[in-house]
Amino acid sequence: MKESVSGCHVEDAIRVLGGRWRIVLVYSLLDGPKRFNELRREMPKISQRMLTLDLRALEAAGLVFRTIYPEVPVRVVYELTQAGHALRPLVEILGDVGESLQHLAPSPVRNGAVAG
Repeated sequence: MKESVSGCHVEDAIRVLGGRWRIVLVYSLLDGPKRFNELRREMPKISQRMLTLDLRALEAAGLVFRTIYPEVPVRVVYELTQAGHALRPLVEILGDVGESLQHLAPSPVRNGAVAG
């Protein structure tokens, strides 16, 4: 992992968990182990490449464990490690924040222009 610029642990967490899909992947895997295509079906807007990269990053961070079964065709299953499961409170808080943000009135100013 890259060295923190600010020395702040929040920066380290954002480096590992940041991006559009990583927390969503953790959220999905909280339900239990899943295969690659199961994750793709749950997130149809993620590209195959991005899913692969994010799963690898979460695996490298020690949050996801990948099991390869020697079958034909090969079966690969992803599941959270103990450290990954420890993120449950964070994911639940983010879900609560997301839900509360949906209830906020839309801002009249967007991209510097008044909505009308």
